[in-house]
Amino acid sequence: MAKEMQMSIKMEPELHAEFMAVAATTHTPAAQIVRQLIRSFIIRHETPNATTIAAMQAADRGEGTSFDSADALFKDLGI
Repeated sequence: MAKEMQMSIKMEPELHAEFMAVAATTHTPAAQIVRQLIRSFIIRHETPNATTIAAMQAADRGEGTSFDSADALFKDLGI
């Protein structure tokens, strides 16, 4: 995907310095981290679809299937 937009933000110098230091230790460009944070923010605020809402409501009522481990879930899914 072509990157055509640019964003400018204001922050405290200390926050910027700390962020850049952590980015450097992970060898990850700051812009990539910001894009990942934006994508995560969008995902967390998306409206769930009807299937997901129904599953969440069933879980709240104590219904549905639960698994003891991720391995058990994957086995049930045939993965």
